[in-house]
Amino acid sequence: MAKINEQRVVEALKHVIEPDLQKDLITLNMVKDIAISDQDDITFTVVLTTPACPLKDMIENACINAIKHFIPEAKSVKVNMTANVTSGGNMSGSSVENILANVKNTIAIASGKGGVGKSTVATNLAVALAKTGAKVGLIDADIHGPSIPTMFGLKEEKPDVMGKTLIPLEKYGVKLISIGFLVDQKTAVVWRGPMISSALRQFMTDVAWNELDYLLFDLPPGTGDIQLTLVQTVPLTGSVVVTTPQDVAVSDVVKAVAMFDNVKVPVLGVLENMSYYHLPDGSKEYIFGQGGGAKLAEKHNLPFLGEIPLVTDVRKGGDEGVPVVIRNPESEQAKLFMNAAKKLAQQIAIKNAGIGSGKVEIEL
Repeated sequence: MAKINEQRVVEALKHVIEPDLQKDLITLNMVKDIAISDQDDITFTVVLTTPACPLKDMIENACINAIKHFIPEAKSVKVNMTANVTSGGNMSGSSVENILANVKNTIAIASGKGGVGKSTVATNLAVALAKTGAKVGLIDADIHGPSIPTMFGLKEEKPDVMGKTLIPLEKYGVKLISIGFLVDQKTAVVWRGPMISSALRQFMTDVAWNELDYLLFDLPPGTGDIQLTLVQTVPLTGSVVVTTPQDVAVSDVVKAVAMFDNVKVPVLGVLENMSYYHLPDGSKEYIFGQGGGAKLAEKHNLPFLGEIPLVTDVRKGGDEGVPVVIRNPESEQAKLFMNAAKKLAQQIAIKNAGIGSGKVEIEL
C-alpha cells in the first residue's frame, strides 16, 4: 500500500464538494496546512467562506469520510475549521475613492413600508453575524427616525472623534453609527433630502470602520433619497427585504424589490417578521395572514430567510437595548434569527462566487 502523503490527501479531498459553490474543496483552494504524522495521523484546515456557514458540520463530516474511504490506513483525521469571508469586490468603481475600502460586503436591510420591524431585524442579524465570529458594522441610515441607539442601549452615548474621523461605538461585537448618537434624543431632525444624503455619505467616508466582513445599512422605509444615495455612493453586495405576512406589506415590498432590480442590486433574501403568535395551547395564530413572505420569495425566485414570530421577548429586547439573540439565545426566535443570519451569509458567499441566482433551500 502506498505511503500516506500530502498528494493522497489532496486526491481524497477532491471528492468533497462544497454544496453551495458546487466545486470540490481543492479546486476552491479551501484546504490548507495538510500534515501527516509519523503515526499516520492526518490533520488539515478547511477555510470556509464565512464563519456563519450553515453547512460547517456537513463539510467537516464529508472530509473525514473521504479520508477514511480513500486512505483507510489513516489512524485518525482532524479537521480544523476556520473562515475567511469572501468579497465580491463590490467597492470597485465606487463614486468616492477608497470609500469603505476595508469592508468586504455591504448589505442594505430594507422594507417597502414602515412598521414591519426592520430595525429589529437589522439589529438581530448584525449581532447574530457577530456571534459567529464575523467582523460586523451597522449604519443607522434612518436619519429621521433612528432606532439603533435604543436597540443597542446606547441612547446616552457619543462617539469619540480623532481629527475629522468618528470612531464608531461598539456593542455585542457590532460597530455602530447613527445620527441618534450625534444629536439630542429629544431633537427632531428636520432636514431636506440633500442634508440627509450628505449625512449618510459621511457615515461611510468619515467613520473609522477599519476591516469588516459585513456592513449592514438599516434603511428607512420606502424607495427615497436615502436608498438612491446609498446605491449611487457604494456598489452594494446585496439587500435583504423585510415584510410581514399581510398583503399591504407584501405589495409594498414588491416595490422595494423592483427598486433594487432597477439599480442592479441583488436581493439576497426575503425575511418575514411578525409571522405568527403562539397561543397558550401551543398552536399558532397567524394574526397578519400566512405565508406572504414565502410566496413573495417564490414568485420572484428569491431566497427565503425565514419567519420570525411575534413575541414579547423580541419587543422587550429592542426596548431594553438587549437584542433577543443576546437576551435569550436559546429561545425559538433567537435561533430563527441565527438561522436567518447564516442563510444570509450563505447567499453572500454564493453571490460572491458568481453562482446563479443564489436561491438555495436548506433546512437548518
